[in-house]
Amino acid sequence: MKRIASRDNALFKSLRKLAQSSQARRLAGTSLLEGVHLCQAYLEWQGLPRQAVFDAQRLEGERANPEIQALREAIPAERQVWLEGNLIGDLEHVQAGQGVVFVIDTPAPPLPGRIGESCVLLDRVQDPGNVGSILRTCAAAGVRHVFLSDETAFAWSPKVLRSGQGAHFALTIYERVDLAGLLPRLDVPLVATTLDDAVDLYQAALPRHCAWVFGNEGQGVSPGLQAAAALRTRIPQAPGAESLNVGAAVAVCLFEHRRRHLYA
Repeated sequence: MKRIASRDNALFKSLRKLAQSSQARRLAGTSLLEGVHLCQAYLEWQGLPRQAVFDAQRLEGERANPEIQALREAIPAERQVWLEGNLIGDLEHVQAGQGVVFVIDTPAPPLPGRIGESCVLLDRVQDPGNVGSILRTCAAAGVRHVFLSDETAFAWSPKVLRSGQGAHFALTIYERVDLAGLLPRLDVPLVATTLDDAVDLYQAALPRHCAWVFGNEGQGVSPGLQAAAALRTRIPQAPGAESLNVGAAVAVCLFEHRRRHLYA
């Protein structure tokens, strides 16, 4: 276990750089998980982190936190870093941080050769909150594979991780995917969500397994992916209502799909 009390410490400087720079995290192939819930989820689904950084005050004395102490007990001492004073605040992206940060290797799974089960493709979904919410919905709906286009928000950024609430670790997430190039690997039909020339979701013949593609917040699914879709579907709404946020649209579609086949 390493104990650090100075901002001039070389290890602390490297940790702070990772916390403050997305480029540094990408170059190092690492991501940072903040807070008890995300760290617990990582231990449950993935195993040990590269490093576990703790606020020493949450492990000792009057501010000792039982949940953080339990996390410490699950981590080998050689992977632990204890920070004195208020140093942990330099690593946290929220004001009321919980005093624990995991440094993990950013998952980078290879693309599967063939895709034969339901999955989700995100086409240029740029808002981190939307991406995190969508990942959370995918995990809840039983969809295990998610493919993110190059212009989609980075799944392992702090904002997406916070919004995902641990869903990342129940999924296999593929980053910077050429979605058009992925289509020949699909052994399931592509279903595009669009307002144009589309079938009502509740009337559509949804196959048991399909690849759902959801598009950019403003522009929707790209014309090329729409043209490649075996089925184009839309969510019926009340007259005059604005189109749904993409995160809400994903939830409606995936749970209608799940309802249809779970109780078939």
